[in-house]
Amino acid sequence: MSGLLRLVPDEPEPAHDLAVVPAPTRSRPRWAADPLDELAEELGTVCAAAVHPDEIAAVLEADGLTGEQIAERYGRTDAFELAAELYARVPRSHPEPDPRPDPWRVAPWPFLLRSVVFTLPGFGYALGSPLLDGGRDRFGLPVGTGALVASALVAWAWNQALAHRAYLRLAAGGRAAAGRCLSTGAPLGALLATGAALAVGAPVGALAFAAGQALYLAAATVLLVLGRERLLLLALLPTATGGAVALVTRPPDALGLALLLASAGGALFAAGYEITRTRRESGGADGPGTPLLASLPYGLFGLGCGVLTTVAALGDVLVHHPGGPGAPAVLALTLSMGVAEWLLHRCRGMALGALSAATTTTGLLLRAARVLALCAAGYLAALTVLLLAVGALWPDGPRPTPARLAALLALGTVLWSGLLLQAYGTAWIPALLCLGAAGAETCALVLHLSSPATAQLVACTGAAAGLLAAATALLGRITTHR
Repeated sequence: MSGLLRLVPDEPEPAHDLAVVPAPTRSRPRWAADPLDELAEELGTVCAAAVHPDEIAAVLEADGLTGEQIAERYGRTDAFELAAELYARVPRSHPEPDPRPDPWRVAPWPFLLRSVVFTLPGFGYALGSPLLDGGRDRFGLPVGTGALVASALVAWAWNQALAHRAYLRLAAGGRAAAGRCLSTGAPLGALLATGAALAVGAPVGALAFAAGQALYLAAATVLLVLGRERLLLLALLPTATGGAVALVTRPPDALGLALLLASAGGALFAAGYEITRTRRESGGADGPGTPLLASLPYGLFGLGCGVLTTVAALGDVLVHHPGGPGAPAVLALTLSMGVAEWLLHRCRGMALGALSAATTTTGLLLRAARVLALCAAGYLAALTVLLLAVGALWPDGPRPTPARLAALLALGTVLWSGLLLQAYGTAWIPALLCLGAAGAETCALVLHLSSPATAQLVACTGAAAGLLAAATALLGRITTHR
């Protein structure tokens, strides 16, 4: 047997030492998975969004990974070395922020209601015409028209400034603070507007009409600032009814005046009720005192807009130029104000979207200019449709010529861009440019330098260009949208 090969191993020798000898450390085979790749995949989102390796190191330490664990598992000296390698392995991929909701997105219906509220008082001039039945002045207008215009201009300027101040109080101290401001400012504005009519002078009927106009405008300012458009609309229903009748046949003078008084009285009652109700509401102080001069440019802008609108309505008559009163144009401009306010909100919302999409200051400026051009074009398109529609439906009304249409569109651009700048808190630029255009247009008419349409086109185009340039620069600044 000794010559045969042994097919089984020899029995091991008995151990003489009970000490356990540790097994030698073996290196990881090449085909095994790299734990660093697994860690990079696990922390992929963190690594891709990091702007510096230290951000990744902070996450590793926050997870409780010690230096010994890093050395044993990943073969790196510490968390910073491991973080640097993870930062180098994972490409940058900063996640896009979640889309921010547009705070300026609103439904158009409330603004259509405001358009109606702005327009219906125009029927009051037809219903109140018996109060102006005292002959014609040297311009061919009813005697007392000058007093009405003076009263309206003062009321327009005062109420624009008052509305700005009341809105500041509304934001700082709530409805109670706004009510306190309006309860003082509205009656004072009505007195000033009535005083302007008295200073110009007119028959008693025209002065009564001017006083009623001043009281209505003061009441309407109160209701609009406090967000009570529906109450104002209800108050205007008698005037709207009389205006609808006047489109078919002339109502009796007594009925027309009664409807007019019902609307004015209803507006005054509603305004008084709202102011009284605000006093019962809880409200703190008026907030930090705002200088009175802060509201001055808003009043000056209102005065400039009033002069420009008056010249658009009566310019041809005042210089005995063919064309007649521009009542259809004023009606179309008034109707367009609701569209203008809605587009102001859309412009602010779209400007925020432009800020989110822009990556450079130049890119923001270009996007802002595109937003502004789009919204301005939308308003001018709506105004064009209204001008053509009202001109076609107005009984025996003059059709707007191309020059007149262009001049009215330039005026609309001044109004819209000025309101946009005011919405961003820039008030002096629109006030000065609008007053400048009004002054230039008035001088051109007084000196007979050109036709009213040409004067309006030149003056309003220049003012509109300046306002749009200022609005573009404003929207192109990042700080504007904070």
